[in-house]
Amino acid sequence: MLDNIRSVIAKKLNKPKKTVTWLLILLGLSLLLICSLVLSISVGYIDIPFSNIIKVFLVNTPGLDRLFHFPVTPTETALILQIRFPRALCAALVGAALSIAGAAYQGLFRNPMADPYTIGASSGAALGATSAVVLGLGITIMGISTRPLFAFIGCLATVLGVYTISRVGNKVPVQTLLLSGIAVSILFGAIVNAYHTLFPEQFRQTAFWLMGSFSYAEWSDLWSALPFVIGGSIVIYLFARDLNLLALGESEATYLGVDLEKMKKILLIATAFVTAAAVSVGGLIAFVGLIIPHLVRMIFSPDHRILMVSSALMGAIFLVLCDTLSRIVIAPTELPVGVITAVCGGPFFLYLMRRKKKIDAS
Repeated sequence: MLDNIRSVIAKKLNKPKKTVTWLLILLGLSLLLICSLVLSISVGYIDIPFSNIIKVFLVNTPGLDRLFHFPVTPTETALILQIRFPRALCAALVGAALSIAGAAYQGLFRNPMADPYTIGASSGAALGATSAVVLGLGITIMGISTRPLFAFIGCLATVLGVYTISRVGNKVPVQTLLLSGIAVSILFGAIVNAYHTLFPEQFRQTAFWLMGSFSYAEWSDLWSALPFVIGGSIVIYLFARDLNLLALGESEATYLGVDLEKMKKILLIATAFVTAAAVSVGGLIAFVGLIIPHLVRMIFSPDHRILMVSSALMGAIFLVLCDTLSRIVIAPTELPVGVITAVCGGPFFLYLMRRKKKIDAS
């Protein structure tokens, strides 16, 4: 049945069947993302009916507010537009950013266990953002926060450092990369703990955020991070074909015209932009960049042209649902979303380690 539908659409659009399949996948994931956003807005300590959500958006949308005059309460309007909607969008943005960065790191290092968290990129970004806050440098100018800039500096320096330490000749061994990332994360964690002791008043602003949380997410956080994520993601996607060729091996990719050193430098900077933006908004959220790209490869395709976009959508869906769960699992108390992603990602990471061990032994 589904195959017949694809064939009919392919004939109507005069497109290859494979292209139509990809378009249907992206359309389905986009619809799921919209549904997850609506669910996140609806569910919470105070449940809001779907019909009320639609009314609030219609009444408060410029142009449509003249056509619709539904009775909406100020409480529901504020709860939806000032708290839950920006929070859900921030979760979606961070989930997409971490997933894209994870897919890029895995393709770049040809390492199935590379992601922003395991190689220390997230910790570097967290240290940069935390340093900005506790030292009074994380200010907001015209509604735009400077925190992502400091997160980017910390993230880029960390990624370059870990990559340089881990590199053996032209290769980056899995064990060396992971150990370097863990060591750097521990070091930066110690520095953050030192901040906790030295700057207790300022640290209160970042303590819950460091565990991974969107509790204080606002529109300004979204607008501050959005340019970093969009710009970095576009650059990463432009190298999708080169990442496909790199999967064949560095020698083969070079033979086919890929400038490896140039690609690596540009992608490291682009992924640092994306990771820094994600951390500056959501804090340390583990394993999203590890889980989602693997699921997309298994379910859809390893082709980076579809992998990047599908990972972004699926990562956004995943983190929005995790954030929704974090608000209701022990309501009225809120659980850091980083705890939920770690619970999901920890076993998955161990599975990948065991799987790689079997492959290496065979």
